[in-house]
Amino acid sequence: MSSMKLWQTYGVSLAAFLALDFLWLGLIARGFYRDQLGPLLTPDVRWGAAILFYLIFVAGVLVFAVLPAVDRGSLGRALLLGGFLGVVTYAAYDLTNLATLRDFPATVAAVDMVWGGVLTATVAAVGYLFASRGTP
Repeated sequence: MSSMKLWQTYGVSLAAFLALDFLWLGLIARGFYRDQLGPLLTPDVRWGAAILFYLIFVAGVLVFAVLPAVDRGSLGRALLLGGFLGVVTYAAYDLTNLATLRDFPATVAAVDMVWGGVLTATVAAVGYLFASRGTP
């Protein structure tokens, strides 16, 4: 894959991740997280940290899910590797919180890990489909 195609795949994957995660956090599950985490939430998003997470995470999706799937020519592999990566990485965050934070809700950890798997599998599939299509 050319470096131009790689950067384009990264951009498409990043756009998909942002769109889906903003939909989830901003509309679908907003009340859930507010109800469950209440006083733990900051009133304003710390955008520097959020942007850095998105940039690094999507790079990880490409390296650990999209590129191996492209090498094998397998959408199923993109879904499987992406889903697994999402569960593992979200589990690192959520289970650490369960282990170290007083009153961190187990329900949040469970929902968040499922969301991480679904989100990352979907983004890996989008990245794979874009990367696999012919160059114009």
